[in-house]
Amino acid sequence: MPPHPLTDSWTMTRRELAHWSRHPAPLLIGLLFPVMLLLMFGYLMGGGRGVTGDYLDYLLPGMLALTMAFGLENTMAAVTRDLTKGVIDRFRSLPMSDAAVLVGRASADMLSSTLALTVLMTTALTLGWRPDTTPTNFLTALALLLLLRFAMLWIGIHLALIAGTPELIQTVQILIWPVAFLSNALAAPESMPSWLAAAVDWNPLSQTATAVRDLLGAPGAEASHTWTAVAWPLALLALFFPLAVRKFARLNN
Repeated sequence: MPPHPLTDSWTMTRRELAHWSRHPAPLLIGLLFPVMLLLMFGYLMGGGRGVTGDYLDYLLPGMLALTMAFGLENTMAAVTRDLTKGVIDRFRSLPMSDAAVLVGRASADMLSSTLALTVLMTTALTLGWRPDTTPTNFLTALALLLLLRFAMLWIGIHLALIAGTPELIQTVQILIWPVAFLSNALAAPESMPSWLAAAVDWNPLSQTATAVRDLLGAPGAEASHTWTAVAWPLALLALFFPLAVRKFARLNN
């Protein structure tokens, strides 16, 4: 029977969802971690360097973008765990699309990311955040956030296939945090040294955070070029998606 990429991908997505029902702790931790950071930076640590207006209005879009970078280690660990236990070898022996295992994993992660955005925005609404935007702009902001997440996922999947073992994921995870926080998610680049501000401005996460602030009507938000928030993730996808699929196809060859 020839492989059917869409059907195979949905089958692998259902496999990941079944794992959630049996082991919900990682999902719950992933949902609560951004909420904890929102409360910590918004209230306990003050924040707001270089920010005019209500800091929560500035912080939330940045936290939404940061959330799209968090939790990649769970996906990477799941991929390497399947590799070391021989699960992927069994899948590759079946008449199914090579990309289905990876797409199924990514699809399940996108569902959890959507849920994480919902939880974080619900928490912000409880704290008094009110977006000044239209339904179209609101949905566009969500689309940009999920596009960033989808691109980040394929970077993580490719690195996981290269790492090969769960132990090496910790090394890769250490690199995620500097990239995530080297952005304008928590503070305005104007408050930073010029050399650091330049690096922050070029960060894809900063581009998405700026576009989301603009779309959600954050007071004092700088004008954004939404196309850059689209171009960066698409460029990353164009690079890492084929690399991940090619690496998967060449496993044990």
